[in-house]
Amino acid sequence: MTVAQGLTKTAEEIKKAVDTKTEAKEAPHKVGFTLSAKDEKNIKGVHPKLQVVVRFAAQISNVAFMVVEGARSIERQKEMVKGGLSKTMKSLHLPQEDGYSHAVDMYPVVDGRMVNDWCVPWLSKEQSMKAWTDMATAMKAAAATREVVLTWGGDWNSFKDGPHFQIEL
Repeated sequence: MTVAQGLTKTAEEIKKAVDTKTEAKEAPHKVGFTLSAKDEKNIKGVHPKLQVVVRFAAQISNVAFMVVEGARSIERQKEMVKGGLSKTMKSLHLPQEDGYSHAVDMYPVVDGRMVNDWCVPWLSKEQSMKAWTDMATAMKAAAATREVVLTWGGDWNSFKDGPHFQIEL
């Protein structure tokens, strides 16, 4: 299934997703969950529109996910570039002119474990890719319903960055 196909949830499916909020740790395969306190901490400093998208994506997602990073300091961004985990010092994780970060990094969670790569040894390649595309589908659908332009790093042609989501204002 393509990401575009995954965006075609019916209104009933979305309503059901919103009505069945659960904690990711309790039921990672049920539709929808509530962000953890750590996730909420990690989206502080992120643009309010992106915070709304992340929270709504959690409510409608087929896979649990965790927010591992939002706003970054210059020092942290330098570390990321030096370590090869980022390619630019113009990252949207850095506070922009409006004072907010416009990016978050998130990872899917399957069976209570973070899927920290496109393929992990404890899942088949198909299961791993499904977790990533399910998370991206939820983020894109949440952004579309909020009329927010969202870009997923997993769609980039070079330096695919599956955890990365950014908004364009």
